[in-house]
Amino acid sequence: MNLELVIFDWAGTTVDHGSMAPVAAVTGLFAANGIELSPEQARRDMGLYKRDHIQKILATEVVTQKWVKLRGCDPADSDVDQLFAQFKDLQTEWLTRRARLIAGVLPVVERLRGRGLKIGSTTGYTRPMLDLLLGHALQQGYVPDYSLCPDDTAGGRPLPWMCYSIALRLQLTRSSAAVKIGDTPSDIEEGRRAGMWTIGITATGNEVGLTEEDFTILSEAEKKRLTDAAALRLREAGAHEVANSVSECESVLDLIEARISRGERP
Repeated sequence: MNLELVIFDWAGTTVDHGSMAPVAAVTGLFAANGIELSPEQARRDMGLYKRDHIQKILATEVVTQKWVKLRGCDPADSDVDQLFAQFKDLQTEWLTRRARLIAGVLPVVERLRGRGLKIGSTTGYTRPMLDLLLGHALQQGYVPDYSLCPDDTAGGRPLPWMCYSIALRLQLTRSSAAVKIGDTPSDIEEGRRAGMWTIGITATGNEVGLTEEDFTILSEAEKKRLTDAAALRLREAGAHEVANSVSECESVLDLIEARISRGERP
């Protein structure tokens, strides 16, 4: 066994099929402030710390123009702070609605622990949001060994500090013995910067962006089109491997084990 640690993302990876909660909260936030966002605009920088995510959206040319038309001036840091404060209540409400574990996550985590792997988690949510999510996950039987958010470290994704802190806490012997699993480019960049292997999640994640019900009713051809496009974006971000969901990750981890045995490094 070459691997020691797997670090999972939350929304779109282990809970909330399609990463719907943050999209609903972000679009609701901007709508309440007079700006309609498309799902694509809301999803583009998903995975970042939520204040950073809001700031990125506000800085896009289209949204900045709408803001200036409404407010008469360019958005300032104080505006980002105000939006972030409003966002917290919206996100908390949506987290509670979308906290169900994605199918297959729990048995996979149990089998990984049976293989001697430790389980960490990172997120772009705040600490109160993460604590709420951890409570819902506990009720469903999912308890990572150590979970961090940007509030706990010097910064969020794509910086590697959360991964580094988890590695230290869980006594990882080398970065190449860890795998970061997530559904956004920022997840992948976080893992790559930390010197870890990375697996991008397609079907259940942000890059496809559909609930389990909506994804299930698609034709096989349409599912393949969407997951192939998501896989391409995640590989372009640096993903070493991709999988449709966490339920497929055991075989992908075996591939990474084989790559390590051949002398490869992330």
